[in-house]
Amino acid sequence: MPIYKKRSSFTDDTEMVEVQDMLSTMVGNSGYNTKPSFSADILRYPDNQIPFIDKHMSYLMTHKGINAQHYIANLKLMTRIR
Repeated sequence: MPIYKKRSSFTDDTEMVEVQDMLSTMVGNSGYNTKPSFSADILRYPDNQIPFIDKHMSYLMTHKGINAQHYIANLKLMTRIR
């Protein structure tokens, strides 16, 4: 059973840049459903729409124990348009 090293701060890593690049590639590809979704935070998102990249980057920042590479791989499977 693999044990993943818990990253101390996702924002200071080069991993964050790689994940942002992967997410922006997904947004640029029409083969994925990357539409903005609803957000109740009207101060940060006045139109109540949180962008795809912001949504998943904030999730990874709050859940530091998640392997980002696996998360992106699963996200690609879930958002793929067939």
